[in-house]
Amino acid sequence: MGFDLTGLGQWSEEREFKVEAARAIAYAAATNDDNPRHTGGELAPPLFAVVPIWEAMQLAVARVTPPEVLMRVVHGEQDIRFHRPLVPGDLLRSRAAPVGVHVRGSGTTVVVKSESRHEAGDLVNEQYFTLFFRGVNEGESAGEPAPEHKLSAEVKAGPSVAEITYQVDPDQTFRYADASGDRMPIHLDDNVAKAVGLPGIIVHGLCTMAFAGRAVIEGAGGGDPTRLRRLAVRFSRPVLPGQAVTTRLYEAGPGTYAFEVLNPEGQAAVKDGLAEVTG
Repeated sequence: MGFDLTGLGQWSEEREFKVEAARAIAYAAATNDDNPRHTGGELAPPLFAVVPIWEAMQLAVARVTPPEVLMRVVHGEQDIRFHRPLVPGDLLRSRAAPVGVHVRGSGTTVVVKSESRHEAGDLVNEQYFTLFFRGVNEGESAGEPAPEHKLSAEVKAGPSVAEITYQVDPDQTFRYADASGDRMPIHLDDNVAKAVGLPGIIVHGLCTMAFAGRAVIEGAGGGDPTRLRRLAVRFSRPVLPGQAVTTRLYEAGPGTYAFEVLNPEGQAAVKDGLAEVTG
């Protein structure tokens, strides 16, 4: 059941994707994003960046992962560097490669790097997906880890600069699946989710991250999505449909904010959040 380390560093073929206003607006609606630049189709929401690279990412994961363990996966971390916003009409070329496999006692992480470029070749965004395969701990480790973005105890001990709460809707996972293309059964089928040890349907991690990104833009970016340059998270606890989530922001340096996302019980659904915002 070991992972195939020979696939590390091998890029997928490029996938072409045109950013369409209707789909970008649908993604905003599916993440309850009410920023007028997103709802009006001027810009795609920041987390829409995952949509063009979704197929390439899946191919990269399959390059190193045994098929029989795919249903044991949960999303561990996500780190996105935004070089410029996505604009309806953009024609993108995206690719992905597995860059690290790390075996631990509780499971194995697979790190995938992706990049999306404008048709002229300019880099639009870079992303690191870290996937965790629970209970899979055979084989060797190799490759690079994802970039660090830990929330330090010193920063967390300071006062928060903003706390913003959003409601997750009961049908959130179904709407997000339609808008994103992520139809993993654990987000849509209670029986499947419970069969793999979850309490039931859970909200997509990237949907939770979109809520956090919205809070960062509102709480630290003055409502201007073009100021967001990096957004990184570690998923630590499932969010359930119907819950409210609170993003708590801390200033970590000039233009840098640490954050966490808390469920109604005050438990962290997202740890080690990091955002970089231009002045």
